[in-house]
Amino acid sequence: MSPDKGRRGTSGKGGGNRAAGHAAARRLGLVVFGGAFLVLFVVIAIAEGVGNPSVPSGAVAIVEDTPGDVGEITQAEFDHALELAAKQGGEKKVPKPGEPKYEELKETALNAIFEAVWLQGLAAEEGIEVSAQELAKERKKLKNESFQSEKEFKEFIKESGFTSEDIDDRVRLQILSAKLQERLAEKAPKPTQGEIEDYYEAAKATQFTQPASRNVRMIVNKSRKKAKEAREALDKDNSAKSWKKVAKKYSEEEATKKNGGLQAGVQEGTLEEPLDAAVFNTPEGRLEGPLKAPRGFTVFEVVSSTPESAQELSAVESQIKSTLEQRDEQEYFQNYVGAFANTWTARTFCADGYVTERCANYKGNGRPTTTPAACYEANPEGGLPEACPAPVSQLVPALPGTVTPLEPKGTPLAQRPRPKEEEAAEEAAGGIPGLPEGAAPPEGAPPPEGAPPPEEAPPAEEESE
Repeated sequence: MSPDKGRRGTSGKGGGNRAAGHAAARRLGLVVFGGAFLVLFVVIAIAEGVGNPSVPSGAVAIVEDTPGDVGEITQAEFDHALELAAKQGGEKKVPKPGEPKYEELKETALNAIFEAVWLQGLAAEEGIEVSAQELAKERKKLKNESFQSEKEFKEFIKESGFTSEDIDDRVRLQILSAKLQERLAEKAPKPTQGEIEDYYEAAKATQFTQPASRNVRMIVNKSRKKAKEAREALDKDNSAKSWKKVAKKYSEEEATKKNGGLQAGVQEGTLEEPLDAAVFNTPEGRLEGPLKAPRGFTVFEVVSSTPESAQELSAVESQIKSTLEQRDEQEYFQNYVGAFANTWTARTFCADGYVTERCANYKGNGRPTTTPAACYEANPEGGLPEACPAPVSQLVPALPGTVTPLEPKGTPLAQRPRPKEEEAAEEAAGGIPGLPEGAAPPEGAPPPEGAPPPEEAPPAEEESE
Protein backbone atom coordinates (compact mmCIF):
# COMPACT_ATOMS: atom_id res chain seq x y z
CA MET A 1 0.00 0.00 0.00
CA SER A 2 1.33 3.39 -0.89
CA PRO A 3 1.10 6.24 1.64
CA ASP A 4 -1.19 8.02 -0.82
CA LYS A 5 -3.93 5.49 -0.20
CA GLY A 6 -3.66 6.31 3.46
CA ARG A 7 -4.52 9.93 2.72
CA ARG A 8 -8.22 9.20 2.44
CA GLY A 9 -10.03 11.76 4.64
CA THR A 10 -11.92 11.21 7.83
CA SER A 11 -14.33 13.18 9.90
CA GLY A 12 -13.53 14.45 13.35
CA LYS A 13 -15.34 16.15 16.19
CA GLY A 14 -16.15 19.81 15.84
CA GLY A 15 -15.08 22.60 18.14
CA GLY A 16 -11.61 23.73 19.02
CA ASN A 17 -9.62 26.81 18.17
CA ARG A 18 -9.74 26.73 14.38
CA ALA A 19 -13.24 28.16 14.05
CA ALA A 20 -12.78 29.51 10.54
CA GLY A 21 -11.45 26.21 9.21
CA HIS A 22 -14.24 24.29 10.92
CA ALA A 23 -16.95 26.58 9.57
CA ALA A 24 -15.56 26.18 6.06
CA ALA A 25 -15.51 22.41 6.48
CA ARG A 26 -19.14 22.43 7.50
CA ARG A 27 -20.08 24.64 4.56
CA LEU A 28 -18.31 22.33 2.19
CA GLY A 29 -20.06 19.36 3.70
CA LEU A 30 -16.80 17.56 4.46
CA VAL A 31 -16.58 17.10 8.22
CA VAL A 32 -19.75 15.00 8.41
CA PHE A 33 -20.21 13.41 5.02
CA GLY A 34 -23.01 11.31 3.68
CA GLY A 35 -25.93 13.25 5.18
CA ALA A 36 -28.65 11.28 6.92
CA PHE A 37 -27.19 7.96 5.74
CA LEU A 38 -24.28 8.14 8.17
CA VAL A 39 -26.11 10.13 10.84
CA LEU A 40 -28.50 7.20 11.24
CA PHE A 41 -25.79 4.60 11.85
CA VAL A 42 -26.84 2.11 14.51
CA VAL A 43 -23.73 0.79 16.23
CA ILE A 44 -24.33 -2.75 17.44
CA ALA A 45 -21.54 -4.84 18.95
CA ILE A 46 -21.18 -8.35 17.53
CA ALA A 47 -20.91 -11.20 20.03
CA GLU A 48 -17.78 -13.32 20.46
CA GLY A 49 -17.27 -16.41 18.35
CA VAL A 50 -17.22 -14.78 14.91
CA GLY A 51 -14.36 -15.77 12.60
CA ASN A 52 -11.32 -13.52 12.88
CA PRO A 53 -9.19 -13.28 9.72
CA SER A 54 -5.66 -12.07 10.38
CA VAL A 55 -4.97 -8.42 9.66
CA PRO A 56 -2.02 -8.04 7.25
CA SER A 57 1.23 -6.54 8.44
CA GLY A 58 1.23 -2.76 8.07
CA ALA A 59 -2.57 -2.54 8.35
CA VAL A 60 -4.77 -1.65 11.34
CA ALA A 61 -7.97 -3.28 10.05
CA ILE A 62 -9.54 -5.05 7.09
CA VAL A 63 -13.11 -4.92 5.81
CA GLU A 64 -14.22 -7.91 3.76
CA ASP A 65 -16.25 -7.75 0.54
CA THR A 66 -15.14 -4.30 -0.55
CA PRO A 67 -13.97 -3.27 -4.04
CA GLY A 68 -10.27 -3.23 -4.87
CA ASP A 69 -7.94 -2.39 -1.99
CA VAL A 70 -10.47 -0.14 -0.24
CA GLY A 71 -11.01 -2.64 2.57
CA GLU A 72 -7.38 -2.79 3.75
CA ILE A 73 -6.88 0.10 6.14
CA THR A 74 -3.19 0.86 6.39
CA GLN A 75 -1.22 2.36 9.23
CA ALA A 76 -0.54 5.39 7.03
CA GLU A 77 -4.25 5.85 6.44
CA PHE A 78 -4.99 5.67 10.15
CA ASP A 79 -2.18 8.10 11.01
CA HIS A 80 -3.57 10.63 8.53
CA ALA A 81 -7.10 10.17 9.88
CA LEU A 82 -5.82 10.67 13.43
CA GLU A 83 -4.03 13.85 12.36
CA LEU A 84 -7.22 15.24 10.82
CA ALA A 85 -9.27 14.28 13.89
CA ALA A 86 -6.79 16.09 16.12
CA LYS A 87 -6.83 19.24 13.97
CA GLN A 88 -10.61 19.32 13.82
CA GLY A 89 -10.76 18.66 17.57
CA GLY A 90 -8.66 21.74 18.26
CA GLU A 91 -5.55 19.83 19.37
CA LYS A 92 -2.21 21.53 18.77
CA LYS A 93 -0.53 18.18 18.14
CA VAL A 94 -1.51 14.56 17.66
CA PRO A 95 -1.63 12.82 21.05
CA LYS A 96 0.47 9.73 21.64
CA PRO A 97 -0.90 6.35 22.77
CA GLY A 98 -1.53 6.47 26.49
CA GLU A 99 -2.30 10.22 26.55
CA PRO A 100 -5.82 11.17 27.75
CA LYS A 101 -7.09 12.40 24.37
CA TYR A 102 -5.61 9.59 22.29
CA GLU A 103 -8.33 6.93 22.78
CA GLU A 104 -11.12 9.38 21.95
CA LEU A 105 -9.44 10.61 18.76
CA LYS A 106 -8.42 7.07 17.79
CA GLU A 107 -12.06 5.97 17.84
CA THR A 108 -13.12 9.10 15.96
CA ALA A 109 -10.56 8.40 13.25
CA LEU A 110 -11.40 4.70 12.94
CA ASN A 111 -15.14 5.30 12.86
CA ALA A 112 -14.75 7.83 10.06
CA ILE A 113 -12.60 5.42 8.04
CA PHE A 114 -15.02 2.52 8.62
CA GLU A 115 -18.01 4.62 7.56
CA ALA A 116 -16.26 5.61 4.36
CA VAL A 117 -15.22 2.04 3.55
CA TRP A 118 -18.63 0.58 4.40
CA LEU A 119 -20.38 3.13 2.25
CA GLN A 120 -18.12 2.37 -0.70
CA GLY A 121 -18.64 -1.36 -0.18
CA LEU A 122 -22.41 -1.01 -0.14
CA ALA A 123 -22.36 1.20 -3.23
CA ALA A 124 -20.32 -1.44 -5.06
CA GLU A 125 -22.84 -4.13 -4.12
CA GLU A 126 -25.65 -1.95 -5.41
CA GLY A 127 -23.76 -1.23 -8.63
CA ILE A 128 -23.55 2.50 -7.90
CA GLU A 129 -20.57 4.46 -9.20
CA VAL A 130 -19.42 8.08 -9.44
CA SER A 131 -18.04 9.26 -12.76
CA ALA A 132 -15.15 11.70 -13.11
CA GLN A 133 -17.57 14.23 -14.61
CA GLU A 134 -19.95 13.94 -11.65
CA LEU A 135 -17.10 14.33 -9.19
CA ALA A 136 -15.70 17.43 -10.93
CA LYS A 137 -19.11 19.05 -11.22
CA GLU A 138 -20.03 18.49 -7.56
CA ARG A 139 -16.61 19.57 -6.31
CA LYS A 140 -16.84 22.82 -8.29
CA LYS A 141 -20.36 23.45 -7.01
CA LEU A 142 -19.42 22.94 -3.37
CA LYS A 143 -16.27 25.01 -3.74
CA ASN A 144 -18.18 27.93 -5.31
CA GLU A 145 -20.92 27.76 -2.66
CA SER A 146 -18.54 27.54 0.30
CA PHE A 147 -15.65 29.85 -0.55
CA GLN A 148 -15.57 33.37 -1.90
CA SER A 149 -12.15 33.04 -3.51
CA GLU A 150 -9.39 30.60 -4.40
CA LYS A 151 -7.29 32.17 -1.65
CA GLU A 152 -9.92 31.38 0.98
CA PHE A 153 -10.12 27.79 -0.29
CA LYS A 154 -6.34 27.34 -0.04
CA GLU A 155 -6.33 28.78 3.49
CA PHE A 156 -8.98 26.24 4.46
CA ILE A 157 -6.87 23.41 3.00
CA LYS A 158 -3.85 24.57 4.99
CA GLU A 159 -5.69 24.98 8.30
CA SER A 160 -7.81 21.82 8.12
CA GLY A 161 -5.07 19.46 7.01
CA PHE A 162 -7.17 18.19 4.09
CA THR A 163 -5.44 17.29 0.85
CA SER A 164 -6.95 17.61 -2.59
CA GLU A 165 -7.44 13.84 -2.57
CA ASP A 166 -9.22 14.06 0.79
CA ILE A 167 -11.71 16.52 -0.65
CA ASP A 168 -12.33 14.38 -3.72
CA ASP A 169 -12.94 11.38 -1.46
CA ARG A 170 -15.43 13.33 0.66
CA VAL A 171 -17.30 14.66 -2.33
CA ARG A 172 -17.39 11.17 -3.86
CA LEU A 173 -18.88 9.79 -0.63
CA GLN A 174 -21.56 12.47 -0.59
CA ILE A 175 -22.56 11.59 -4.14
CA LEU A 176 -22.63 7.87 -3.32
CA SER A 177 -24.74 8.56 -0.24
CA ALA A 178 -27.27 10.59 -2.24
CA LYS A 179 -27.50 7.89 -4.91
CA LEU A 180 -27.97 5.18 -2.28
CA GLN A 181 -30.78 7.12 -0.66
CA GLU A 182 -32.48 7.47 -4.04
CA ARG A 183 -32.11 3.72 -4.58
CA LEU A 184 -33.61 2.99 -1.17
CA ALA A 185 -36.52 5.33 -1.87
CA GLU A 186 -37.25 3.32 -5.01
CA LYS A 187 -37.20 0.06 -3.04
CA ALA A 188 -39.43 1.31 -0.22
CA PRO A 189 -42.99 -0.07 -0.23
CA LYS A 190 -45.61 2.16 -1.84
CA PRO A 191 -48.96 2.90 -0.15
CA THR A 192 -51.92 0.95 -1.50
CA GLN A 193 -55.22 2.50 -2.48
CA GLY A 194 -56.78 0.92 0.60
CA GLU A 195 -54.20 2.56 2.87
CA ILE A 196 -54.85 5.92 1.22
CA GLU A 197 -58.61 5.55 1.74
CA ASP A 198 -58.17 4.43 5.36
CA TYR A 199 -55.96 7.45 6.07
CA TYR A 200 -58.51 9.76 4.45
CA GLU A 201 -61.36 8.43 6.58
CA ALA A 202 -59.30 8.69 9.77
CA ALA A 203 -58.10 12.22 9.01
CA LYS A 204 -61.21 13.54 7.29
CA ALA A 205 -62.69 15.29 10.31
CA THR A 206 -59.45 16.90 11.49
CA GLN A 207 -57.44 17.56 8.32
CA PHE A 208 -59.81 17.72 5.38
CA THR A 209 -62.94 19.34 6.81
CA GLN A 210 -63.53 23.05 7.03
CA PRO A 211 -65.68 23.67 10.14
CA ALA A 212 -68.85 25.72 9.97
CA SER A 213 -68.27 29.41 10.56
CA ARG A 214 -70.18 32.66 10.93
CA ASN A 215 -69.53 36.32 10.17
CA VAL A 216 -70.64 38.24 13.26
CA ARG A 217 -70.91 41.91 14.19
CA MET A 218 -70.19 42.60 17.87
CA ILE A 219 -70.06 45.57 20.18
CA VAL A 220 -68.38 44.86 23.50
CA ASN A 221 -68.37 47.19 26.50
CA LYS A 222 -67.69 46.52 30.16
CA SER A 223 -70.51 48.91 31.06
CA ARG A 224 -73.99 47.39 30.85
CA LYS A 225 -75.44 50.87 30.49
CA LYS A 226 -73.33 51.72 27.42
CA ALA A 227 -74.03 48.33 25.90
CA LYS A 228 -77.77 49.03 26.29
CA GLU A 229 -77.35 52.40 24.62
CA ALA A 230 -75.60 50.68 21.71
CA ARG A 231 -78.47 48.18 21.42
CA GLU A 232 -81.06 50.95 21.44
CA ALA A 233 -79.23 52.78 18.66
CA LEU A 234 -79.09 49.61 16.56
CA ASP A 235 -82.75 48.86 17.20
CA LYS A 236 -83.51 52.13 15.44
CA ASP A 237 -81.11 51.51 12.54
CA ASN A 238 -79.53 48.10 12.00
CA SER A 239 -77.76 48.92 8.76
CA ALA A 240 -74.03 48.29 8.15
CA LYS A 241 -73.50 52.05 8.15
CA SER A 242 -75.16 52.35 11.56
CA TRP A 243 -73.07 49.48 12.95
CA LYS A 244 -69.88 51.30 11.96
CA LYS A 245 -71.05 54.45 13.71
CA VAL A 246 -72.27 52.70 16.87
CA ALA A 247 -69.23 50.40 17.14
CA LYS A 248 -66.89 53.32 16.84
CA LYS A 249 -68.69 55.05 19.68
CA TYR A 250 -69.40 52.19 22.09
CA SER A 251 -67.15 49.20 21.40
CA GLU A 252 -64.03 48.72 23.52
CA GLU A 253 -62.50 46.14 21.21
CA GLU A 254 -59.86 48.00 19.23
CA ALA A 255 -59.46 45.19 16.69
CA THR A 256 -63.03 45.50 15.36
CA LYS A 257 -64.49 48.85 16.40
CA LYS A 258 -63.24 50.54 13.22
CA ASN A 259 -64.96 48.09 10.88
CA GLY A 260 -68.37 48.01 12.49
CA GLY A 261 -67.54 45.27 14.97
CA LEU A 262 -67.28 42.66 12.21
CA GLN A 263 -65.50 39.38 13.01
CA ALA A 264 -65.31 37.16 9.94
CA GLY A 265 -65.06 33.37 9.86
CA VAL A 266 -65.77 32.76 13.54
CA GLN A 267 -65.74 28.99 14.18
CA GLU A 268 -67.75 27.27 16.85
CA GLY A 269 -65.81 26.82 20.06
CA THR A 270 -63.50 29.78 19.51
CA LEU A 271 -65.54 32.29 21.50
CA GLU A 272 -65.89 32.23 25.25
CA GLU A 273 -69.10 30.94 26.78
CA PRO A 274 -71.93 31.81 26.99
CA LEU A 275 -71.24 33.98 23.93
CA ASP A 276 -70.15 31.05 21.74
CA ALA A 277 -73.39 29.10 22.25
CA ALA A 278 -75.50 32.21 21.77
CA VAL A 279 -73.81 33.16 18.48
CA PHE A 280 -74.21 29.66 17.00
CA ASN A 281 -77.83 29.31 18.10
CA THR A 282 -79.04 32.67 16.81
CA PRO A 283 -80.59 33.00 13.33
CA GLU A 284 -78.96 35.33 10.82
CA GLY A 285 -80.04 38.97 10.93
CA ARG A 286 -81.43 38.95 14.48
CA LEU A 287 -80.03 41.48 16.95
CA GLU A 288 -79.18 40.04 20.38
CA GLY A 289 -77.82 41.36 23.68
CA PRO A 290 -76.45 42.85 25.67
CA LEU A 291 -75.20 39.43 26.84
CA LYS A 292 -72.90 39.24 29.84
CA ALA A 293 -69.67 37.55 28.74
CA PRO A 294 -66.08 37.44 30.04
CA ARG A 295 -64.97 40.16 27.60
CA GLY A 296 -67.84 42.44 28.60
CA PHE A 297 -71.50 43.04 27.78
CA THR A 298 -71.94 42.10 24.14
CA VAL A 299 -74.47 43.13 21.51
CA PHE A 300 -74.20 40.99 18.38
CA GLU A 301 -75.79 40.02 15.10
CA VAL A 302 -75.00 37.04 12.83
CA VAL A 303 -74.47 38.50 9.37
CA SER A 304 -73.98 35.25 7.41
CA SER A 305 -73.14 31.55 7.91
CA THR A 306 -70.93 29.08 6.06
CA PRO A 307 -71.78 25.41 6.59
CA GLU A 308 -69.19 22.73 7.30
CA SER A 309 -67.56 21.37 4.16
CA ALA A 310 -65.24 18.39 3.59
CA GLN A 311 -62.77 17.93 0.75
CA GLU A 312 -63.39 14.91 -1.43
CA LEU A 313 -60.81 12.12 -1.50
CA SER A 314 -59.98 12.90 -5.13
CA ALA A 315 -58.92 16.42 -4.15
CA VAL A 316 -56.45 15.29 -1.46
CA GLU A 317 -55.42 11.83 -2.69
CA SER A 318 -52.04 12.94 -4.02
CA GLN A 319 -51.31 14.76 -0.75
CA ILE A 320 -52.14 11.67 1.30
CA LYS A 321 -50.10 9.46 -1.00
CA SER A 322 -47.07 11.73 -0.57
CA THR A 323 -47.47 11.70 3.22
CA LEU A 324 -47.65 7.92 3.36
CA GLU A 325 -44.72 7.52 0.96
CA GLN A 326 -42.53 9.73 3.13
CA ARG A 327 -43.53 7.81 6.26
CA ASP A 328 -42.91 4.41 4.64
CA GLU A 329 -39.59 5.53 3.15
CA GLN A 330 -38.37 6.78 6.51
CA GLU A 331 -39.30 3.54 8.28
CA TYR A 332 -37.77 1.42 5.50
CA PHE A 333 -34.63 3.55 5.54
CA GLN A 334 -34.17 3.26 9.32
CA ASN A 335 -34.62 -0.51 9.25
CA TYR A 336 -32.19 -0.78 6.33
CA VAL A 337 -29.52 1.29 8.08
CA GLY A 338 -29.78 -0.85 11.22
CA ALA A 339 -29.24 -4.01 9.15
CA PHE A 340 -26.45 -2.27 7.21
CA ALA A 341 -24.53 -1.50 10.41
CA ASN A 342 -24.84 -5.11 11.57
CA THR A 343 -23.71 -6.51 8.22
CA TRP A 344 -20.63 -4.34 7.83
CA THR A 345 -19.58 -4.57 11.47
CA ALA A 346 -19.50 -8.34 10.97
CA ARG A 347 -17.15 -7.86 7.98
CA THR A 348 -14.71 -5.57 9.83
CA PHE A 349 -11.71 -7.03 11.68
CA CYS A 350 -9.22 -4.94 13.58
CA ALA A 351 -5.63 -5.41 14.71
CA ASP A 352 -4.70 -5.44 18.39
CA GLY A 353 -4.77 -1.92 19.77
CA TYR A 354 -7.35 -0.76 17.23
CA VAL A 355 -10.42 -2.78 18.22
CA THR A 356 -13.63 -0.78 18.71
CA GLU A 357 -17.33 -1.64 18.84
CA ARG A 358 -17.37 -1.49 15.04
CA CYS A 359 -15.03 -4.47 14.77
CA ALA A 360 -16.34 -8.03 14.52
CA ASN A 361 -13.60 -9.20 16.90
CA TYR A 362 -14.68 -6.72 19.57
CA LYS A 363 -15.28 -8.59 22.85
CA GLY A 364 -18.11 -6.75 24.53
CA ASN A 365 -19.47 -7.26 28.04
CA GLY A 366 -23.07 -6.45 27.11
CA ARG A 367 -22.89 -3.04 28.73
CA PRO A 368 -23.45 0.18 26.74
CA THR A 369 -20.16 2.09 26.49
CA THR A 370 -21.95 5.38 27.19
CA THR A 371 -23.24 4.15 30.57
CA PRO A 372 -21.29 5.26 33.69
CA ALA A 373 -19.21 2.42 35.17
CA ALA A 374 -20.74 3.17 38.59
CA CYS A 375 -24.03 1.71 37.34
CA TYR A 376 -22.46 -1.75 37.60
CA GLU A 377 -20.72 -1.34 40.94
CA ALA A 378 -22.12 -2.87 44.11
CA ASN A 379 -21.59 0.24 46.24
CA PRO A 380 -20.69 3.15 43.93
CA GLU A 381 -19.11 6.15 45.55
CA GLY A 382 -21.61 9.00 45.62
CA GLY A 383 -24.55 6.70 45.02
CA LEU A 384 -26.05 5.21 41.88
CA PRO A 385 -26.01 7.59 38.87
CA GLU A 386 -29.36 8.72 37.46
CA ALA A 387 -28.45 7.72 33.89
CA CYS A 388 -28.28 3.97 34.57
CA PRO A 389 -30.23 1.82 32.09
CA ALA A 390 -32.91 -0.66 33.11
CA PRO A 391 -31.57 -4.09 34.12
CA VAL A 392 -33.64 -5.68 31.37
CA SER A 393 -34.71 -4.46 27.92
CA GLN A 394 -37.88 -2.42 28.13
CA LEU A 395 -40.87 -3.18 25.97
CA VAL A 396 -42.81 -0.20 24.68
CA PRO A 397 -46.23 -1.45 23.60
CA ALA A 398 -48.95 0.81 22.28
CA LEU A 399 -51.71 2.06 24.53
CA PRO A 400 -54.81 0.01 23.65
CA GLY A 401 -57.04 1.74 21.14
CA THR A 402 -54.39 4.21 19.92
CA VAL A 403 -53.24 2.36 16.77
CA THR A 404 -54.87 4.13 13.81
CA PRO A 405 -54.08 4.83 10.14
CA LEU A 406 -52.76 8.21 11.31
CA GLU A 407 -50.62 6.68 14.09
CA PRO A 408 -49.80 3.13 12.95
CA LYS A 409 -47.53 2.58 15.96
CA GLY A 410 -50.02 4.08 18.40
CA THR A 411 -49.13 5.95 21.56
CA PRO A 412 -46.09 4.28 23.17
CA LEU A 413 -46.57 3.12 26.73
CA ALA A 414 -43.22 2.40 28.38
CA GLN A 415 -43.19 -0.28 31.06
CA ARG A 416 -41.78 1.32 34.17
CA PRO A 417 -42.45 1.67 37.89
CA ARG A 418 -45.00 4.38 38.52
CA PRO A 419 -45.34 6.66 41.55
CA LYS A 420 -48.30 6.01 43.82
CA GLU A 421 -50.06 9.18 42.66
CA GLU A 422 -49.93 7.93 39.05
CA GLU A 423 -51.32 4.55 40.10
CA ALA A 424 -54.20 6.32 41.85
CA ALA A 425 -54.92 8.34 38.72
CA GLU A 426 -54.77 5.12 36.70
CA GLU A 427 -57.41 3.51 38.90
CA ALA A 428 -59.62 6.58 38.52
CA ALA A 429 -59.25 6.29 34.73
CA GLY A 430 -60.42 2.70 34.71
CA GLY A 431 -57.11 0.97 35.33
CA ILE A 432 -55.50 1.89 32.02
CA PRO A 433 -52.09 3.63 32.27
CA GLY A 434 -51.67 6.84 30.34
CA LEU A 435 -55.30 7.98 30.60
CA PRO A 436 -56.10 11.18 32.50
CA GLU A 437 -58.23 10.89 35.59
CA GLY A 438 -61.89 10.29 34.78
CA ALA A 439 -61.24 9.71 31.07
CA ALA A 440 -63.15 6.95 29.32
CA PRO A 441 -61.04 3.96 28.16
CA PRO A 442 -60.49 3.70 24.38
CA GLU A 443 -62.91 1.59 22.42
CA GLY A 444 -61.73 -2.00 22.35
CA ALA A 445 -59.59 -1.68 25.50
CA PRO A 446 -59.86 -4.59 27.98
CA PRO A 447 -61.91 -3.94 31.15
CA PRO A 448 -59.86 -2.94 34.23
CA GLU A 449 -58.86 -5.70 36.61
CA GLY A 450 -61.57 -6.42 39.17
CA ALA A 451 -64.24 -4.52 37.24
CA PRO A 452 -67.70 -6.13 37.27
CA PRO A 453 -68.76 -7.74 33.99
CA PRO A 454 -70.83 -5.49 31.75
CA GLU A 455 -74.55 -5.82 32.15
CA GLU A 456 -76.34 -7.58 29.37
CA ALA A 457 -78.90 -5.51 27.57
CA PRO A 458 -82.48 -6.63 28.26
CA PRO A 459 -84.14 -8.50 25.40
CA ALA A 460 -86.14 -6.31 23.10
CA GLU A 461 -89.87 -6.42 23.73
CA GLU A 462 -91.98 -7.87 20.98
CA GLU A 463 -94.26 -5.43 19.28
CA SER A 464 -97.91 -5.95 20.10
CA GLU A 465 -100.27 -6.54 17.27
